[in-house]
Amino acid sequence: MIDSIQLGEVCVRLERKAVKNVHLSVHPPEGRVTLVAPLGTRLNVARAFAISKLAWIHKQQAALRQQSREPQRRFVERETHYLWGQRHLMRVAEHNSKPTVSVGHKHITLIVRPGCSQETRARIIHDWHKSLLHAAVPKLIDKWEKRLNVKVAGYFLQRMKTKWGSCNPQARHIRLNTELVKKPKDLLEYVVVHEMIHLIEPTHSDRFIAILEQKYPSWREARVELNELPLADEAWRE
Repeated sequence: MIDSIQLGEVCVRLERKAVKNVHLSVHPPEGRVTLVAPLGTRLNVARAFAISKLAWIHKQQAALRQQSREPQRRFVERETHYLWGQRHLMRVAEHNSKPTVSVGHKHITLIVRPGCSQETRARIIHDWHKSLLHAAVPKLIDKWEKRLNVKVAGYFLQRMKTKWGSCNPQARHIRLNTELVKKPKDLLEYVVVHEMIHLIEPTHSDRFIAILEQKYPSWREARVELNELPLADEAWRE
């Protein structure tokens, strides 16, 4: 059952699930607030809890508003781009040949046809990002299938506006945000593990947290680092 609790300008989405403890979260990028409470929790009890945490909610939302965002990319000479957590400068060359992208020491080289538009350059880079993820993700899935004793039927890559990943336990599919290619590889691994554990426990229940704690003990540090890194303007724009 889902309810909404309105506290001035703050809207808290209340979900009742089969959990033992209350979980209050403020989600990037826009500061959406969710409160997961045990089944049977009365609305007035949940509201009182949310009120008691209102100062904390405001603090978390303020931190998200101050979080740095990458400027919109134009894919031009000497523009800054990130790859696996490292800063690179873009080099652009125009040739009458098939567009290509390559990475060297601190540089990403983009070769495009003369007069290539910004939108086309963006698509070329995005396709390249997906190719890099396709090279990395299957190895991680294979590694964690063995450790978690689960089987992923398929994975998908896409731009996601408010999530780093998602899981469909029924279809045994996971989806990953293509922006993860810009983050350190260990953070990609954390998201993959997080979503794969949903194949065991679909909700963010106490059981889910216990499994995550056992299998990936540094998950809290990874989550904090992931959510503190700059958000891409093109990915998070409202």
